[in-house]
Amino acid sequence: MAEQTLSERDRHLRNLGAVAEHLFTQQAQASPAPAREGRVATRLRRWGAPGVLLAVLLGKLKWLLVAAKFLKLSTLLSMLLMVGVYGTIWGIPFAVGFVLLIFVHELGHALVMRQQGIPAGPPVFIPFVGAVIAMRGLPRDAYVEAVVAIGGPLLGSLGAAVCLAAAVTTGERFWYALASTGFLINLFNLIPLYPLDGGRIIGAISRWLWLVGAAVGVTVFLITQSPLMLLVLLFGLLNVGQLRRGPAADYYRIPAARRIAIGTAYLGLVVALVCASTWTEQALRGLPAAAAQAAALVALGATAARSSAERV
Repeated sequence: MAEQTLSERDRHLRNLGAVAEHLFTQQAQASPAPAREGRVATRLRRWGAPGVLLAVLLGKLKWLLVAAKFLKLSTLLSMLLMVGVYGTIWGIPFAVGFVLLIFVHELGHALVMRQQGIPAGPPVFIPFVGAVIAMRGLPRDAYVEAVVAIGGPLLGSLGAAVCLAAAVTTGERFWYALASTGFLINLFNLIPLYPLDGGRIIGAISRWLWLVGAAVGVTVFLITQSPLMLLVLLFGLLNVGQLRRGPAADYYRIPAARRIAIGTAYLGLVVALVCASTWTEQALRGLPAAAAQAAALVALGATAARSSAERV
């Protein structure tokens, strides 16, 4: 009886050993790169301080490669193309800042889409138009569409506020000009006219507000005579024609609390951008604008943006 029990125990131990050996072998075959990376880092550290520095740089390079994979080649090439085009007009430094502000705006959309589980393509930059990011899935309802839409101007406004903070700190006109441009980009996108972000946001409150957006769009076009605004206006007027048809079933059926939340966030962001743009323009033109007032504006804008995000 003891020999039979011992034999069964031996067989059990041998089985466990075989399973463990299989698991370790499978793990080693699945991830040879980290092991090699560890051996390389260990050898580099034996060289002293220069080796440690090189090992750290190699570790950082891994994250740069991950970021490059996320951005995709089409995004990088279109960004470089846009920098080159605008660089011939404004100079390379301002063109780089301008394109990065647009990238931050698009990143806001991408982050919200990811949070909402909506697949999205990489952003593509188009000179004299802006950037587009393909939504490869449909939002559940108009509220989710509005949240995705407001994510761009919200993060984009924070990016412009960072430029304003740099302007207040350094007193450089370059940063004031970049901040002013960033505020205007996001304010333009909040015009309540489809397909701009504002049109997608305002549709969650009431589709009939697209008529207000059309009036605003006509006014902006008459003032600016912008071909881009004319193109947006044409698309917006075509979208207004959909008001004659009934809304899609359940798509615009949103609880009143959510309508109030998205409306409050939208209005708060518009007011913050108007104030920020006005103060920045005053500072840029050399009109009286104390640094303390500008710093207070940055703090107020950050508070308003955070409060808007919490309401949404």
